[in-house]
Amino acid sequence: MKKYLIIGASAFVLGAGSMAYVNSAVQAAAQPKARTYQMLELFGDVLDTVERQYVTPPDEKKLIEAALQGMVSSLDPHSDYLTPDSFDDMQDTTRGEYGGLGLEISSEEGVIKVVSPIDGTPAQKAGVQPGDYITAVNGTSVLGLSVNDAVKQMRGPAGEAVTITIARDKTDPFDLKLTREVIKPKSVTARMEGDYGYVRLSGFNEKATDEVSAAIKDLQTKNPNMKGLVFDLRNNPGGLLDQAVGVSDLFLDGGEVVSQRGREARDIERYNARPGDITRGLPMTVLVNTGSASAAEIVAGALQDRKRASIVGLTSFGKGSVQTVIPLRGGADGALKLTTARYYTPSGRSIQKTGIEPDLEVAQTRDQAQDIANRAYMTEASFRNALDSQDGKERRGVHEPAEAPPQGFDEKKDFQLSRALDVLKYGSVEATPKLPKPPAKIAEVIAKATPATKAPTPVTK
Repeated sequence: MKKYLIIGASAFVLGAGSMAYVNSAVQAAAQPKARTYQMLELFGDVLDTVERQYVTPPDEKKLIEAALQGMVSSLDPHSDYLTPDSFDDMQDTTRGEYGGLGLEISSEEGVIKVVSPIDGTPAQKAGVQPGDYITAVNGTSVLGLSVNDAVKQMRGPAGEAVTITIARDKTDPFDLKLTREVIKPKSVTARMEGDYGYVRLSGFNEKATDEVSAAIKDLQTKNPNMKGLVFDLRNNPGGLLDQAVGVSDLFLDGGEVVSQRGREARDIERYNARPGDITRGLPMTVLVNTGSASAAEIVAGALQDRKRASIVGLTSFGKGSVQTVIPLRGGADGALKLTTARYYTPSGRSIQKTGIEPDLEVAQTRDQAQDIANRAYMTEASFRNALDSQDGKERRGVHEPAEAPPQGFDEKKDFQLSRALDVLKYGSVEATPKLPKPPAKIAEVIAKATPATKAPTPVTK
């Protein structure tokens, strides 16, 4: 009995002390909330003042939507508030059919940039390139617009003409007149390159895994002695996570594909492949470049880490964050597209900002090799508010690439593809004879040889 009383007394003393601690903790926790309420009151005051004193009567709904978009998009380049119409457009895109030009775009500080044109679409046929800036649509400036608002300007009924103004490095701004089409991007193309199969995947919509599987089976049926496979993910802007896992699963005989890790240490989700490799272990190379992003990087990273394929080309875009789409009131009030986690390859590498570095770095043209030696391409690391790589690594800066087409190579041909085929023929990157490093002139050398001039900024021309 005495023992229990001592424990009870001790508990009373600890309880008294802990109550004081809890009270102080509650007060500390209440302070940030108080600041939040103050800022919400400020927001209400600003909205009221705008409604009463702006030169023309404003649209209250648009004001609130713009405020929501500004708040969420300030977090990182991929978080956003989607209006009901934008939410519907996004669902059309992931289903693989919509009316538009066929562009994957992003925004940094109100500047619309092309991540990648989609194969076979009006934009790709007209020659729009990754890294281009879109400054106007039908003569109306899109500078300062959100991605969703810019998309609205470009999408619409099929058959209508749309003129976009392009600003591109080293050129004056120019107009491209395109005709909207019902975009049904054929995600997969396949053919034989000699004894080797070639499969290109242009995006990860809901049909990606099934289409890649069907294309490979068709190649195998028609070419039972196929010796290997080149899987082309260049300029693939990504898409659905489950499709990235599904496509990786085709080539892996079980094991981890990717993991995603959220804010809390316990917020880890792992995605694994099932037993069975559709190619039955055929040698593989994967082609990537700076336009390969998100789901494309998940696949390339998984196949690289698992020693299933050699990666050839250029370091990928570096989008290694997970966006969760959260419908608001069932989608009636739109949705939040919110960054909730980072992707990690099977070996634990963060894709974010750094991208997937190839096992054999190959520039597509001699001009591209020169560019890589002198300027940074538009990548995830270009965004000022991009989420950091959790492991603290930084993307490789300007440098002379390992390989580029030698003198005499017909640059109308696909040099990166030819080197991917060489890796298959020789059995590995290590066994593939290396070409002389391209003699790219780096910026320091050029600066000494020419007078210093300030390069024009494309978006201000």
